[in-house]
Amino acid sequence: MITRSVTIEDIDDLYLMWNDHINASALYRRALRKEMEVRDVDPDDLRDLFERAREQGYTKEEIVDETNRYADLKALVEDAEE
Repeated sequence: MITRSVTIEDIDDLYLMWNDHINASALYRRALRKEMEVRDVDPDDLRDLFERAREQGYTKEEIVDETNRYADLKALVEDAEE
């Protein structure tokens, strides 16, 4: 299984400890959404394609093995529907 880690510098950790009301998870998600926007990926469309691929019987690991970008996932789903 592929795992992801986030590197937090000591100053980041210090700031979060000072401001424990900050939702670091929300900041992370917001950064990912901005990256999707830069790459012209609509999160709702991505969610829909992912769900459709899962309904077609693909596991998340199979999707990762067979695709590596939004356009690949779209093609995978559309090819399976033909």
